[in-house]
Amino acid sequence: MIPTASDPFTLVASLDDTNELKKIGEKILRKERINFQDGVTLFEKGSLAFLGTLANWVREQKHGNKTYFNRNFHIEPTNVCVFSCAFCAYSRLYANREEGWELSIEQMMHIVKSYDGKPVTEVHIVGGVHPKMNLAFFIELLQTIKAHRPDLHIKAFTPVELDYMFRKAKVSVEEGMKMAHEAGLDSLPGGGAEIFHPDIRKQICDDKVDAEGWLHIHRAAHELGMHSNATMLYGHIEKFEHRIDHMERLRQLQDQTGGFNTFIPLKFRNKDNDMSHVPESTVVEDMRMYAMARLYMDNFPHIKAYWPMLGRKNAQLALSFGVNDIDGTIDDSTKIYSMAGSEEQTPSMNTAELVTLIKQVKRQPVERGTLYNEIRDYSDLAIEEITLN
Repeated sequence: MIPTASDPFTLVASLDDTNELKKIGEKILRKERINFQDGVTLFEKGSLAFLGTLANWVREQKHGNKTYFNRNFHIEPTNVCVFSCAFCAYSRLYANREEGWELSIEQMMHIVKSYDGKPVTEVHIVGGVHPKMNLAFFIELLQTIKAHRPDLHIKAFTPVELDYMFRKAKVSVEEGMKMAHEAGLDSLPGGGAEIFHPDIRKQICDDKVDAEGWLHIHRAAHELGMHSNATMLYGHIEKFEHRIDHMERLRQLQDQTGGFNTFIPLKFRNKDNDMSHVPESTVVEDMRMYAMARLYMDNFPHIKAYWPMLGRKNAQLALSFGVNDIDGTIDDSTKIYSMAGSEEQTPSMNTAELVTLIKQVKRQPVERGTLYNEIRDYSDLAIEEITLN
């Protein structure tokens, strides 16, 4: 484990008055918002211990020792995609689709039905952008899932997928979101955000929806009363100011709508993609990123570490650097990150394993729904008493 100091007040007070980190630290301890330049300065000059100590304090002020997880499973309709993102090892261009998969509604419903009788609360549906899987196709899928299992929360489709669906169907964002919501779409995942800054986006994902389009779709979802998540792909060619710019845009939208549940920093992986020459970030930089997310995203209730991408040990470590959620049970069909070289090549944990993971680092495991309604506190439950998922 990489330790953090126990007392942030003592740590900040020990700094020389000329140290600009001291003023920023005092702001955080007064629960005041830090600004763009404060964020850049923390990235440039804040040590792992400094950032981690402050982030852990903020985390515990908000959530104590509670660490959330949910029981979920993923469906990936296709890895065939009309877009060509430089960082992606998952998608297969439409022209080369024989290398990919395309699931029918019947095949996806077979996956849904395989969880009948199991205490899962969420299905997470994301994939490539396939020109034949249009808005009408996914409306039918949503309706079919809801007809079969009305209680299952459907979190589905990134703005990259939705933008293409809406444009192809010739409907506005607002009209398309209303149609999807009425068909059964409950919330949006956070994918497709990557890095918002146009200088970076032009180099890594120039042909898909831009920052304004991504934010527009999430705003439209929030205005319908839906909630959503947000992500950032970090650790490639971006600079610290690009990370802060990205988080600032999200923070501003959250000020306006309050519709985001959680922020999820996603580590860039360099296996089998057009950016394989770019070295991956170190564990130290990963933990600094999580800590910075907690410190900057003051109006986001939760910070999540996606354990299949980080690996189990590093996900545990992140719980000392501002993180209070490690996602869910997932299943072994999640290919988006495993194909890019994530730590977990078969990302699946049952409930007992997740609870053990959290308890091992002296945190309080709490099962949640997608919208963070608390379902069960597992703190005092013996592992053998837990119903496996």
